[in-house]
Amino acid sequence: METQVNALNILDRLPQLDCGVCGYRTCNDFAAAVEGSEAELKLCIHLKNGTEPKTASNCLACKEAEGIGVKMGWKDHLKRDFDFILDCFENEPGPRETILPYNPALVKDLGVKKGDVMIGRPMGMSCGCPITHCGVVTDADPRNGVINWCVTGPLRPRSEGFVDIGYYVAQGYEGIIKESKEKIELGRRYWFMPRRCMLQWRHSGLVNAVTRMRDGSYKVRIEGLFIG
Repeated sequence: METQVNALNILDRLPQLDCGVCGYRTCNDFAAAVEGSEAELKLCIHLKNGTEPKTASNCLACKEAEGIGVKMGWKDHLKRDFDFILDCFENEPGPRETILPYNPALVKDLGVKKGDVMIGRPMGMSCGCPITHCGVVTDADPRNGVINWCVTGPLRPRSEGFVDIGYYVAQGYEGIIKESKEKIELGRRYWFMPRRCMLQWRHSGLVNAVTRMRDGSYKVRIEGLFIG
């Protein structure tokens, strides 16, 4: 018989990382959504057997929200150096990415529009990520085939259905830099770690727009992307 639990008990067992991999923006949202259903805890990848927090010392998502770069020694999962952590914008469900499908005509043919739940896989020199990405479209240009979206976890596509854009080229990322071991300058290429990268692999890109925020963080746009 399935164990019944309340949201507060669930929240006590969650890592409080708000990583979004489960498909919810925060651990609080996830706890409320799975209240009363112990089996649904398997959606949290940071729990072992749905009960105990995992303790893998090299897991990026299992580090504290602040000071991740220092705690990782500024090295990715494969022990390669990187320069900064790229965080999501506040109140957005995931990393903001600009993409171009291998067949740009699909944007018009499939009627891709703002609010659509979509999946696809970045392939080739631009990224080459082996993970299928899922997300929510924020803007689509049917004339040029360019799509902007926020990359999220797989829960919404599984439960609501999705538009499959197929293979695509990752053109750019936008986000916030709160942690860096290097000075952030316009026109420089850096190695960086997306805050919610499930593989914990470093990415490389050229910073072609940067704004210094009042709190000392940087709002940036990064293009010319590749992994490794």
